[in-house]
Formats: sequence, structure tokens, C-alpha cells
Amino acid sequence: MSQNSTPLVTAEHARPRGVAHYLALAERFVLICIAIVLSALAVLLLGAGVIALINSVITGTIRDQAIEILDTVLLVMMTMEIVYTVTLSLESHSLVAEPFLVIGAIAAIRRMLVITAESTKVEISNPEAFRNTLIELGLLAIIVITMAGSIYILRRSQAAGKALEEPLPE
Repeated sequence: MSQNSTPLVTAEHARPRGVAHYLALAERFVLICIAIVLSALAVLLLGAGVIALINSVITGTIRDQAIEILDTVLLVMMTMEIVYTVTLSLESHSLVAEPFLVIGAIAAIRRMLVITAESTKVEISNPEAFRNTLIELGLLAIIVITMAGSIYILRRSQAAGKALEEPLPE
């Protein structure tokens, strides 16, 4: 390095100055607190799900409790996906779209499972409510397909972007 050259500082490595520095620290602190609370929530929910599973197996009501247990497990998955998203935000200092799409797909599937389990009760007692339930299921299916397609397109575009960045072989 010559005497007149100075090291280059990219925008990615530039340190915030002044108030921005303290705001960045506050953001990190808040994100860490959110991750801790969500992780604790996920562990507690998972524990409750395991206890419900054990109780339903012992009492022989696993068939009746399966949807609630599955609902709890999917809620734990959503919570941990949010923790993963917060972790990515902490590491990369940017917002990543894919985890939010995964969370949305899990949420829609979770709702579909709950509706499906409850629809047998509604079918007989209220045909209008059952029709509305079918419409909701159809819309949720469209949402899941759209989110899956979005994740596919996002991954393909990222792979294409990485391929363009690679140097050509000599």
C-alpha cells in the first residue's frame, strides 16, 4: 500500500456515526430481546404440546386432541421461523423476504388444518357457514400456492444472481 492510498470503506462496512450509531445499538438490543422472548415462548408452547400429547395418549383421546396438538406444533414452527428472521436481521442488517413467506405459508396451512377439523361440525348445523368455510379454504389454498411460488422464484433469482457473480473459467 502506498503512502497516499487510503483503505476503501464500503457502505456495507461503514460504521454509523452520531445518533445513527445509538439507533443501531437500540435496534440490536430490541431485536435480541424479541428473539429471547420468542424463543422462550416457543419452548413453553412446545412443552405444552408435549404434555398435551402425553395426556391424550394416556387418556386415549389422541384422535380428539390431534388437531390442537398439531396447531401448537405449527405455532412453534412459526415462532421459530420468526426467531430465525430476527437472527438474520441481526447478522445481515437487512430484511430478508423468504422467512416471512415461509411464516405466511405455515400460518395459512395451520389455519387450513384447523378449519378442516372444525368443518365437520359446521357442515350439519349451518350450511351457509359451511359454504363460507369452503370459500376461506379456497382462498387459503391460493395463498399457500402463491407463497410457495414466490419462494421458488426468490430462490431461482438468488441462484441466477450468484451464477452471474461467479468469474468465468479461463
